[in-house]
Amino acid sequence: MNILRTIPNQITLSRILFVPLLMFLILFDSDVTRILAMVLFFLAAVSDAVDGYIARSLNQTSLFGKFADPIADKLLIAGALIALLQLGELSAWAVLVIIAREFLVTGLRILAISEGEAIGASLLGKAKTISHVALVLAILIDVSFAIGPAWNVVRAVTLGLALALSVVSGGEYFYRSRRLFA
Repeated sequence: MNILRTIPNQITLSRILFVPLLMFLILFDSDVTRILAMVLFFLAAVSDAVDGYIARSLNQTSLFGKFADPIADKLLIAGALIALLQLGELSAWAVLVIIAREFLVTGLRILAISEGEAIGASLLGKAKTISHVALVLAILIDVSFAIGPAWNVVRAVTLGLALALSVVSGGEYFYRSRRLFA
């Protein structure tokens, strides 16, 4: 089967291809492009749930989708975080914590596959993803609309939540997979 014949795979592939455009829109010094970046990021984040739902509903799950969908999610978040880091909207250490967690869990999943096991997404992992989307959107809203000092609380809370869920969910994956290291 041609991987591009299914709608879920087309959505996943388009999410990957939108990452450079998203980064350009965030980094271009214009309120209009940042608002467009916010809309594009939101649509791309929502498309993650949509492609999974369509794939399951139409029985169009594929090996490509299982591989590419999590990669698309990680590229989307990492691309947005790196662009926001370049703008000075995030600290390098915070971005490193979030991205390092993604590398570590991906490496763990690869190790599990080599041992004939699969590590599925957990509720904490899904909450982590939502917190990352909320963090990026909170910062893009602030950058686009200059809401003011009160919004700093929203940014701080979303950053704290994103970091905490990154660490806790990453720890949970390693705890659940501890037999791989025995």
